[in-house]
Amino acid sequence: QVQLVESGGGLVQAGGSLRLSCRLSGRTFTGYAMAWFRQAPGKEREFVAAITATTGHTDYAVSVKGRFTISRDNTKNTVYLQMNSLKPEDTAVYYCAANTSYPVRIGLCYWGQGTQVTVSS
Repeated sequence: QVQLVESGGGLVQAGGSLRLSCRLSGRTFTGYAMAWFRQAPGKEREFVAAITATTGHTDYAVSVKGRFTISRDNTKNTVYLQMNSLKPEDTAVYYCAANTSYPVRIGLCYWGQGTQVTVSS
């Protein structure tokens, strides 16, 4: 059974940075594409970024491209989301997701418990 544990959320001022981490256990990490989604209050869960299992190809939502960077360390079974130039509209619960296929499809993911990111203006 895939288990995902996120860390790194918190409160930051606009323009600041945070790095989220997500560690996968229970299965072989390199068998999964990894992604980050987010969900703000009253809104649907939305795609943020994704990275393939072994090639390192990445994709980003338009709203975060150029500010966020997704990466993975296959020796640590961990995926990261470096978030720079944060804006109040980035405030959300951020979820790590794992999927055996790419592009990552929201209905077929394993999910972490989520970590809150709050950006103050």
